[in-house]
Amino acid sequence: MTIPRPAAVIVLAAGEGTRMRSAIPKVLHTVGGRTMVGHALAAARGLDPARVVVVVRHERERVAAHVRELDASVLLADQDAIPGTGRAVQVAMTALDAGAQADAAGAHDGPGVIGSATDALTAGAIVVMAGDVPLLDAGTLEQLLAAHHEDGNAVTVLTTVVADATGYGRILREQGTGDVLGIVEEKDASDEQRAITEINTSTYVFDAAVLRSALGRLGRDNAQGEVYLTDVLAIARGDGGHVRALATDDPWSVEGVNDRVQLAALGAELNRRIVEDWMRAGVTVVDPATTWVDVDVELERDVTLLPGTQLHGATVVREGATVGPDTTLTDVEVGPGATVTRTHGSLAVIGAGASVGPFAYLRPGTELGEKGKIGTFVETKNAQIGTGSKVPHLSYVGDATIGEHTNIGAASVTVNYDGVNKHRTVIGSHARTGADNMFVAPVTVGDGAYTGAGTVVRRDVPAGALGVSAGAQRNIEGWVERSRAGTAAADAARRARPADDSDGLSPQARAERERAAAAAATTRRTPPPDLPDQPARFVEDAPAASTDRPSTGPTDEDATR
Repeated sequence: MTIPRPAAVIVLAAGEGTRMRSAIPKVLHTVGGRTMVGHALAAARGLDPARVVVVVRHERERVAAHVRELDASVLLADQDAIPGTGRAVQVAMTALDAGAQADAAGAHDGPGVIGSATDALTAGAIVVMAGDVPLLDAGTLEQLLAAHHEDGNAVTVLTTVVADATGYGRILREQGTGDVLGIVEEKDASDEQRAITEINTSTYVFDAAVLRSALGRLGRDNAQGEVYLTDVLAIARGDGGHVRALATDDPWSVEGVNDRVQLAALGAELNRRIVEDWMRAGVTVVDPATTWVDVDVELERDVTLLPGTQLHGATVVREGATVGPDTTLTDVEVGPGATVTRTHGSLAVIGAGASVGPFAYLRPGTELGEKGKIGTFVETKNAQIGTGSKVPHLSYVGDATIGEHTNIGAASVTVNYDGVNKHRTVIGSHARTGADNMFVAPVTVGDGAYTGAGTVVRRDVPAGALGVSAGAQRNIEGWVERSRAGTAAADAARRARPADDSDGLSPQARAERERAAAAAATTRRTPPPDLPDQPARFVEDAPAASTDRPSTGPTDEDATR
């Protein structure tokens, strides 16, 4: 049958949730990447109602702001100090009727009839649901709405059967027909009624007129002094309406959250269902027990998720990509055939066939091109890395643009922050930068340029140029033995000296002497002249008169000298 569009869905989100023991309002706790009230709104919108009303009270501003962020068209109704679900629905109906009157007033083309708009009231089916039942989906609500219309009921309540009904309202049925006589809360129930295992899930469909009439007759004569919505069922039946129940055989789908134990249990069950659905759709999940996928994640066929993978937010993984192991991605797009290994990333885009990790950190604004690479121990932020370009290891690339088919050397850093402002580094296509480079932004390295290892790039490097900044290496001999005496390094240096090195000179002086000796050994010298074996005897010049007389000994003159 065709299910009429409901007039409204009312979401009850006013409770404090004291058992959560949290500063966060209960309905703002998350399950599967959505707040619990977010799950409720998604289920409500699945029915395509004319209006959605969320009832708020505890931490009103926080809850209201979140609801408006999710759906700006939602009506907000403030519950006052009067406690109870009945009071919550009363204020919601007031808001709905005010909306109907505003619609009627706006529909007049002319002056209209005075007072005609004030007579306008919401008519049709009103769905009421709790804001803390995260697994309740639109499909289950559609079944409840269909049963309500098919049977012509005044009220239809969604129920389930549980092994332990402690804490829940019990469904009282009429013998024979199975119609619902009413709902009794545990504190007001007799021992016989507490033995009933069919419970109220706090999910209903009401005829608007029936609900409006019954709400005006609710009291607070009960153990808790609250205005019970459940009393509407008995009033409607007393007025001659059909009150029936639709039982679901899936207790998880209607279980509410009262504490963090239930929050964790429902989160695990929701994740199990999500992962199982994706596996049936063609995704390989190697270890479902350690794989977590949020409700808004999108996966394509032949994606592989390895153990320890967590996909959060609006993450999209395209066909044939592999993610994991031990990878957490939030709002990340992974291209077809890409691999992402042991990586943490958020608000990033990874191109087709690209490779990331292991141990990479992709911060917001990272865009890695097709077949690009972000490797081991690399952090990126607000960086666009072109097709086929690689940042293989031990680097930080922040506030940077890198062209196509460029390779960034290991241990490189884009120095983007001057203490006040962020600046940008631009590296062109087909560039090759050396290891241990510092790019002091703002700076540009042109297409096809190279930089040497250890270069600090402070000025632009033109296209095709080689940028270097390192000076000649200088070794200070003996520095360790002099300045670090007594250390293991000094002892090792002393042991490494040649055994004959004991002339008392300092290591620096010895080094200088050795360099001089080496230089002398390589200097070409002029050979000495070829001399006779015995030198000629030296004879003093004699007087001319005696030149023919040989000298046989010293003269008297020689003796007296």
